[in-house]
Amino acid sequence: MQVVFGIDVSKATSTVCELIGESKNELTITNDLPGFTLLLKDLAAFSKQPQIIFEATGVYSRRLQAFLEDYDYDYVIINPLKAKKEMDLGLRHNKTDRTDAYHLALIQRLYHHPVNKIQANAYHQLNALSRFYDQLTADLVMAKNRLHQVLQSTFPEVEQLFCTAKGFNYWKIISHYPHCELIRQAQEREIINWLIQLKGIGIKHAQKTAAKLKKLANMTYPVVSETSVEAEQVQYYAQRLINLNEQRENLISRMVKLAKSLPNHDLENLESIPGFAQTTAVRVLAELGDIRRFSNPNKINAFIGIDPGRYQSGEMDSSLSITKHGNAIARKLLYRAIGQIDNAAKTNPCHIADYYESKKRSLQTKGFKKIAIASIHKLIRTIYALIINDQLYNYNVATHNQKDFSRN
Repeated sequence: MQVVFGIDVSKATSTVCELIGESKNELTITNDLPGFTLLLKDLAAFSKQPQIIFEATGVYSRRLQAFLEDYDYDYVIINPLKAKKEMDLGLRHNKTDRTDAYHLALIQRLYHHPVNKIQANAYHQLNALSRFYDQLTADLVMAKNRLHQVLQSTFPEVEQLFCTAKGFNYWKIISHYPHCELIRQAQEREIINWLIQLKGIGIKHAQKTAAKLKKLANMTYPVVSETSVEAEQVQYYAQRLINLNEQRENLISRMVKLAKSLPNHDLENLESIPGFAQTTAVRVLAELGDIRRFSNPNKINAFIGIDPGRYQSGEMDSSLSITKHGNAIARKLLYRAIGQIDNAAKTNPCHIADYYESKKRSLQTKGFKKIAIASIHKLIRTIYALIINDQLYNYNVATHNQKDFSRN
């Protein structure tokens, strides 16, 4: 007799529907130790392990997931959008938690979704570190925006100091000189002596930077004085950016160390892809997890939400679209990686960049996003092949395999 547990997870409680043959039993449990103990009692009542299905609801479903793994129960965790689509195909009639738990059990009985393959704990840690990195990046962007706003009152012209991307030294400078008046009052020699203490700034660079600071300060008409609260805010946000950047670098170091401790060469293989810097490689690994748990590259496409309605690897399909049902962070990382691969191809060739450039030149193809998505499909196939076969990227091998694939 087939037994299916459909579990609808919410913040504090979960609704459980036990579908036993044609009968069903419904109960509500709390998402804590007493509630999970009650669920364990019901699961243990069956000699054959029941099928268990629930939706991925972020932090709330994580506790149920951890409980089932601790007690060696297999489970199916399904994307909410996919679950809704399957329920809407004749199963859903009204919206209640109990109905959803029941319908989750029904769609498992109907579609027989395969159980999730449990990954090593190191992959969970990598993913948690990657998500923390993503949060710090969002905080970094927010702090940059606030620093820009407050600088408009104290020293807006200082944003012209460096032509390249602003980083550690820039934030150090405006933390030390948050107002144009402080530059005006300081002797140029004093500024130079302070600047040469910064990492990567020699005497000539310091002299040039000090002269430019003086020029920019003399051009500025500040809104507030050097003793204002706004000047304090400039110092606060500049130091905040320094701290956030250091924290992100520390997280990447921890992720790399953890990835290298795995009993495989996954990180090394990913880093061999042209344009894949260490940060990109380790974050892709953290978001995709153990790629061996996917039976083919199309499963990864679905996991990150780029599985299209139609896709042709030879000629671009004009109706190409993506579901966006999966891992949005992984999707964003791979989307950006296409640009990195294309830039690196000037000195380090890659068959993905070849494909990307050929589509850009094609009169039949319009729109960067469609080209990028098609390129991501190729990138995922490459990632899958490198890790499954435990090999480094080789341009000649990749182009040869690409020709063979096109013939088939």
